[in-house]
Amino acid sequence: MPAKPWRAWARGSMGGFTFLEHTADVGIVAEGATLAEAFAWAGMGMFAVIADLSTVREQEKVEVEVTAPDREALLVDFLNELNFLFEARGFLCKRIEVVEMEDTRLRAVCWGEKIDRSRHRIQCLVKSATYHALALQPTNGGWRVQVILDI
Repeated sequence: MPAKPWRAWARGSMGGFTFLEHTADVGIVAEGATLAEAFAWAGMGMFAVIADLSTVREQEKVEVEVTAPDREALLVDFLNELNFLFEARGFLCKRIEVVEMEDTRLRAVCWGEKIDRSRHRIQCLVKSATYHALALQPTNGGWRVQVILDI
C-alpha cells in the first residue's frame, strides 16, 4: 500500500476535517458550526480518503436520506450510505450539504460525478464507517465528530 495520501487538512469558512492515524484504519475528525455541517465534513473526509477531490467536478446532484435510532448511529449510517453511493454507482462527492437533520433522520444533497478513470485515481477503498472511538461533541464554536473508517 502506498504512503497514506489522505494526510491533509481541509477547512472551509465554518468547518473542516482532519485525519487521525489508526492501526490499519483511518480516523476522521470533522468540525462544523452545526452538527449537520460536521456530518457533511465527515462525509467529505471519507471521500478525500477515497480519491483526490481536486479532480472531481460538480456535474450531478444526488440526494441521500438516512434514518437511525440515535445521532451516533445516524453518523455511521450516513457515511455508510455515502460509501454505498460510491461502491454501487461509482459516484464521487465534491460537496455535501445536510439540508435537513433531526436526532434520528437526515437528508443530504451531494454534488459530484461518476468515476472517470482518465481523471480520477482511487487512492483507497473504504469498507465501512465503524462505532469504534465514535464521538459527537459540542464545542464552543459548534460541533466536532470523530469516526474511524475500516479500510
